[in-house]
Amino acid sequence: MVTPLDKVLYTAKAHSKGGRDGSSRTDDGLLDVKLDPPPSMGGKGQGTNPEQLFAAGYSACFLGALKAVADKQKVKLPDDRSIDAEVDIGPTSHGYGIAVRMTVHLPGIERAQAQALVDAAHQVCPYSNATRGNIPVELKLG
Repeated sequence: MVTPLDKVLYTAKAHSKGGRDGSSRTDDGLLDVKLDPPPSMGGKGQGTNPEQLFAAGYSACFLGALKAVADKQKVKLPDDRSIDAEVDIGPTSHGYGIAVRMTVHLPGIERAQAQALVDAAHQVCPYSNATRGNIPVELKLG
């Protein structure tokens, strides 16, 4: 079931051309990237690719969700918190698909509490909500 937004807080706008071997630019110009498939997919690897952008976007968004749930639970997150994100692409029975693996680093936080924070963040993160039930997403503590 599709869950509509109660209110739009922000709309990101980008103009892309040329597909995987083209370019993409946001309306404010803060993101302006050359796109090129990695060599393993026939490209020269001289630009970024949609999977890298998705890995960066999902991991950054997830860190924001972690902060939101930690603040709500009155838990101070370490300043050096981070996520290593990997996004795979490959053929499926329906065309192509992606899979995500993220390793969450919360140094100094007890493992059970860190896992509870990750689990809670996964319930509220917009990327997690968008991908849930659609692609494999693996979350682990580093």
